Amino acid sequence: MKGKLMTLFACFLMVAGMVTAQNRTVSGVVTSASDGEPVIGASVAVKGVPTLGAITDLNGRFVINNVPSTARTLVVSYVGLATKEVAIRPNVAVELEEDSEVIDEVIVQAFGTAKKSAFTGSAAVINSEKLAETQVSSVTNALAGKVAGVQIKSSNGAPGATSAIRIRGISSINAGNDPLIVVDGAPYDGDIANINPADVESMTVLKDAASNALYGARGANGVIMITTKKAKEGNATITFDGKYGTNTRALQQYNVITDPGTYYEAQYAALNNYFQGQGLSAGAAWEKANKNLFGDQGNGGLGYQVYTIPDGQFLIGQNGKLNPKATLGLYKNYKNEDYLVTPDDWSDVGYRTGVRQEYNVSVSASNERSSFFASLGYLSNEGITEGSDHERLSGRLRADYKANKWLKVGGNMSFAKFESNFLNNNGSSTSSGNIWAFTSQMAPIYPIWIRTADGNVKIDGNGLSMMDYGNGTNAGFARPFISDANPIMDNKLNTFNSEGNANTGSGFADFTILPGLVATLNGTYNLDETRTKYIYNPYYGQFDTTGGTVEVVHSRSYSYNLQQLLNYTTTLGLYNNFNFMAGHEYYRSEYYTLWGTKHQMFSPTDTELNRAVVDNAGAGSYKSMYNNEGYFGRIMYDYDNRIFASASIRRDASSRFDPQYQWGTFWSVGGAWLINKEAWMSGVNWIDELKLKASIGSQGNDNISSFMYTDRYDISNSDGNVGVAFAGKGTRDITWETNTNFNAGIEFGLFRHLTGGIEYFRRTTTDMLFAFAVAPSAGYTSYYDNIGDMYNQGVEVELNYNVFRKKNFTWDINLNATTMNNKITFLADDVKTTSFYDLEGNEYKGYSSGNMVVAEGASLYTWRLPTFAGVDQSTGESLWYKRVVEYEQDAEGKDIYYDADGNITDDTENGKRKEIGSHNETTSKYADATYYVTKKTSFPDIYGGFGTSLYVYGFDFSVNFSYQLGGWGYDSTYAQFMSCPTGSNTGYNFHKDIANAWTPENATSDVPRWQFGDTNSASTSTRFLTKSSYLNIENIAVGYTFPRKLTTKIGVDNFRVYCAADNLYYWSARKGFDPRQGYGASNATNYSPMRSVSLGVTIVPAAPKETKAPTLTPQTVYVQSEPQVVEKVVEKVVEKEVVKEVPVAGKKNAVSVDENLYFVIGQSELRAGEAFKLGQICQILKDNPDATISIAGYADKGTGTPEINNQLSAARAKVVADKLIEAGISASRISTSAAIADDRVAVCIVK
Repeated sequence: MKGKLMTLFACFLMVAGMVTAQNRTVSGVVTSASDGEPVIGASVAVKGVPTLGAITDLNGRFVINNVPSTARTLVVSYVGLATKEVAIRPNVAVELEEDSEVIDEVIVQAFGTAKKSAFTGSAAVINSEKLAETQVSSVTNALAGKVAGVQIKSSNGAPGATSAIRIRGISSINAGNDPLIVVDGAPYDGDIANINPADVESMTVLKDAASNALYGARGANGVIMITTKKAKEGNATITFDGKYGTNTRALQQYNVITDPGTYYEAQYAALNNYFQGQGLSAGAAWEKANKNLFGDQGNGGLGYQVYTIPDGQFLIGQNGKLNPKATLGLYKNYKNEDYLVTPDDWSDVGYRTGVRQEYNVSVSASNERSSFFASLGYLSNEGITEGSDHERLSGRLRADYKANKWLKVGGNMSFAKFESNFLNNNGSSTSSGNIWAFTSQMAPIYPIWIRTADGNVKIDGNGLSMMDYGNGTNAGFARPFISDANPIMDNKLNTFNSEGNANTGSGFADFTILPGLVATLNGTYNLDETRTKYIYNPYYGQFDTTGGTVEVVHSRSYSYNLQQLLNYTTTLGLYNNFNFMAGHEYYRSEYYTLWGTKHQMFSPTDTELNRAVVDNAGAGSYKSMYNNEGYFGRIMYDYDNRIFASASIRRDASSRFDPQYQWGTFWSVGGAWLINKEAWMSGVNWIDELKLKASIGSQGNDNISSFMYTDRYDISNSDGNVGVAFAGKGTRDITWETNTNFNAGIEFGLFRHLTGGIEYFRRTTTDMLFAFAVAPSAGYTSYYDNIGDMYNQGVEVELNYNVFRKKNFTWDINLNATTMNNKITFLADDVKTTSFYDLEGNEYKGYSSGNMVVAEGASLYTWRLPTFAGVDQSTGESLWYKRVVEYEQDAEGKDIYYDADGNITDDTENGKRKEIGSHNETTSKYADATYYVTKKTSFPDIYGGFGTSLYVYGFDFSVNFSYQLGGWGYDSTYAQFMSCPTGSNTGYNFHKDIANAWTPENATSDVPRWQFGDTNSASTSTRFLTKSSYLNIENIAVGYTFPRKLTTKIGVDNFRVYCAADNLYYWSARKGFDPRQGYGASNATNYSPMRSVSLGVTIVPAAPKETKAPTLTPQTVYVQSEPQVVEKVVEKVVEKEVVKEVPVAGKKNAVSVDENLYFVIGQSELRAGEAFKLGQICQILKDNPDATISIAGYADKGTGTPEINNQLSAARAKVVADKLIEAGISASRISTSAAIADDRVAVCIVK
């Protein structure tokens, strides 16, 4: 018996030892990934062992004893940070990241805001931080490459010029495709360049019906919501930002000939080939080509000789090369004056390095009752050519005031004083004043100045340096290239100036009628006054015979917008939250213009009309008006913060239609489902957010001229009497274009690092407004009608990846891409006037529009051109395809003709043949070439942008690209450079590709034979259709922010120096070709885009030392007011602790300050519903400025010693206090205390 007891005792000891050996101690530290600081009061639990866990101490450390060897995972959680599971090791280091469920972006939508997680539509937000990376004069240019579905196109790179914005393609042929711009809730019709980008807090692009249907008549092309800055709560903050830099030409020059000798060789080769082709011998052709080289234009002469050639010799040798004894520069005596004729570099003289400087200062302050924001900005932006610059002085004042519990008022006023000098004739390739045409197309043999024999520039009788106008004044030489013109001189002597003022004002009043019921009145006005002068000098150029010309244009634009809104927010039951909105809006705009022109100026410096004496050049004025009125409503529904639905309707009237057809109805419905909020998704830790959404609705487009619904007449001078002439036919029943927009997508957040979305869209336009062309004999040019349908569809992808996020090291990457397909699905029979064919013989019915076709089944911008078939290898001639129709024939192979009754007839003159097919042949005769539908469109296959941003120990770096893949553009400039010289086209520069032209030795070349007189060598054809793909460096920013611990010693809270570069470089299919200009042709005769590089500094003086309340960062949006509040009482057991969620009264301004409000944090975790209530408490405190709050923190008395528990409970109370302070609640209104209790909770009490 004793032996058995000893054996049993030994076994007991063995088992006990084994159990003891299997238990272990786990320790570690918990820190924040964002700043590296220790996390105090974090919960560390052993997964699968409910009774085992710890709370981190003041250093973020924890120790857990007796952890079973079977346990594998620790669960670490903390308020506002994402819960994380880590493997158990003896020493564990845990970094907690921000909780994406707590940080929820706010979307500005029509007549309100919404959380991004609850938003059912399609929208993208660019905040002030992204805007600060760019240096643009027009704030919307900052959207380039940053928003999926948005394209920025600009054919004018001048300072202050605005760009065309296209959202998800083109929706109209004639009714406009520009999005609606809304500034602080009201439509904005002013010049976007008058809004200082430094005053903008964010831009929200609304892309689908659920987002913008409430804008009804004007929302068909999308909406851009611009929100200006306002103060954050806290003491006064002063911010200064200044930058100084340069502007240079960003458009690349084509690979053209720049050497005068090489150019003469190319011209000689064309003449020599021509004369040999006419049968002359090689020697005779050589001699005649040299003699014609400097002769008149009709015989291939260039007009100018700029080389000195030994007597008896020619400029070009029989080998086709420049005479080695020829020297550049020709001394010539002309009319008893000695001249030196030598070429100049037109580009070098025509362009300059402009100076760009911008300075902005703002002051803001806010407290519980009021906020104030004021700014002043100055921009001076010199263009890259003389006579082009833009200057703007702007200011803004915005203030809000909480008068009492039921009334809040505010106002926002801005002004801009602007002045621009600009160049006229932008884009005209043959204009005498277009410096871009001259610098890009001028042959490198022509002088700019007229020089004396010693090389000095001649001075005329007015003391002006004399420039060569190519009209014989320079040693008798006449230039065939745009003669009697010199835009460099014109830019010095002519002045095109525009100056004016832009003023905008708005005000609002919020009335809290009942709990949850708020009425809002909004009013906005815009007033722009602009005075433009066109001064043409009396000395040189096309107006020298008029004694100088002055034209003055005064324009005034005025608009106002009035809104009345009623919002009601309520909750039914525990989970059903509703927001109802109804409203009325009235908009009116008025535009006035007055102009006059006079000749024979007293002095070119006296630029008023009364300083010129000949007044028969004309004067006039006109006024136009536009009214729009709408009634609208919206319902938003939220079920338990998981399922969302919205519906809206708007009834709109437009003054652009007949009163019987003025009204239209526009609507939308949308829904979203936050799948990750479902209980069955709680265990899927790698999915942070997963949302499905869809919407459909309609918007209108009335963007046509006024009075198109009625006949119009012009009043004219009829021999001194009033005459009336028919000007245009009206169509009484024209009405809205309607755009039906379907959108469906998925938004996601994965692994706490990757966020993004994928959306499918389809925009269907019906009743497209179209201007029908009529015969000139009708006495008017066109009339409007609703004629067709079209759709745009595609897929958008947005991805954002946080590669790394630590206290002193963050790295983010972003990418967006959009695919798009455009097709016309229906055209009225009246516009299907012609049948067109592609190379495969497929028929398209529609009408031609320049070099494009508008036809059913084709894209809107489909090219229709002669199809280049290559080069005839035996002759070097260009070949094109022609369509040969095949007709029904008899047995003898003769075409069969039919009379009107369908009977066979011998009358070949009046009879008709029956087409049975067709085939294609090549032809060298351009007149016989067929204009084929090419199936090539100017729309890209895919477009978007990508970029990255990096922050390392105070250094920041960001770079953003925009790109486009696919699509076709017509390179008209390259076509000109590849044109053979002719009697009417001489003196233009040549592209170096002509060196690869066909010769008998180079018979496989795709460049036709180079010879004078070939008028069709570069005729319009598919030969010059060029891929529109490009990659552009939109902007690069590099900066350094000095450590705050250093700057505060000199009274500065933030000190950053930086370098910013915009529009740095681009790559395209051909050097010089710029697809960014627009859909269609690229033209080097437009004002070049500018490259801007600046150095800057941002300074924020330190706040007073007594200031305790930091401002809320834009990302911490979980404290924003919610449209719905869930009221519920839940009791549940969590790890043996009772957590109670006590009712929080539901609506903004709905809580009496006499009541106590409780906010519960269970286990130191801030769950979504709790964060929601914290936001409500924050809003209640803001709405009740006299209320104070006390926060008591609790710690389970079993956690540790009384001292540790007291520290932990105080820390937990501080968690809530810090969140409220970050949200803008003054620290003086908050008190905290620590206590020991059985339940581990934190309680907030509003008193």
